[in-house]
Amino acid sequence: MSGLDAALVLLSGVAAGAINAVVGAGTLFTFSTLVLLGFPPLTANVSNTVGLVPGSVASSVGYREELQGQRSRLRRLIPASALGGLSGAVLLLVLPSAAFDAIVPVLIAIAVVLVILQPRLSRRMVVDGTMVRQPTASLLAGVFGAGTYGGYFGAAQGILLIGMLGTWLDHDLQRVNAAKNVLATAVNGVAALVFIVAAPVDWRIVVLLLIGSTIGGWTGARIGRRFRPSLLRAIVVVVGVVAIAVLLVR
Repeated sequence: MSGLDAALVLLSGVAAGAINAVVGAGTLFTFSTLVLLGFPPLTANVSNTVGLVPGSVASSVGYREELQGQRSRLRRLIPASALGGLSGAVLLLVLPSAAFDAIVPVLIAIAVVLVILQPRLSRRMVVDGTMVRQPTASLLAGVFGAGTYGGYFGAAQGILLIGMLGTWLDHDLQRVNAAKNVLATAVNGVAALVFIVAAPVDWRIVVLLLIGSTIGGWTGARIGRRFRPSLLRAIVVVVGVVAIAVLLVR
């Protein structure tokens, strides 16, 4: 890896950490960068997952104020995310990617639609004037599915989670985004452990992304917390559409 290549990987890590903190599609940026630099797709994917974990942790810490009052909810959702991340990581190592990749754009499109319709759908889920705030069986299944996808590839995992969490749980999109960061950290952390043990991780990539994503994750969280819900929703939709386009042409 040349000095220029290393600088590009580092900068892509900063961008991915910031994007993941605010929306959750940073993996598309780093994965595409690594593939364009000539790294094998599998190596790029697993090294990317391992390297972006610190950025996920940094973004979760940056949103700690919005996480207040969500402990009991996350206590039930994190195991579903972690188990999904484990399942997705194993699938990546044992199955061909063609069938799974074909449905990824569809999943992201559904998530974008959910984000657009989230205020209207949320109003319909109010019971006696109070939002239904505890995870249901369908939400747990959805979080597990998003975790499986995240462990397998991870790009736009955050958009899927925002779409589901915003519909089922909170009107406040900032609190939803904070919960999304925690769940994505659980998914990526478990998948990273699997890849460290059983996959061709390139530790040069990991170190560069670790540094970059930590900077980007913390910075993105500090900036993203100032966004109005309507602006955050618009960013999610735009990034989601771009993610679909990138996946369809890659």
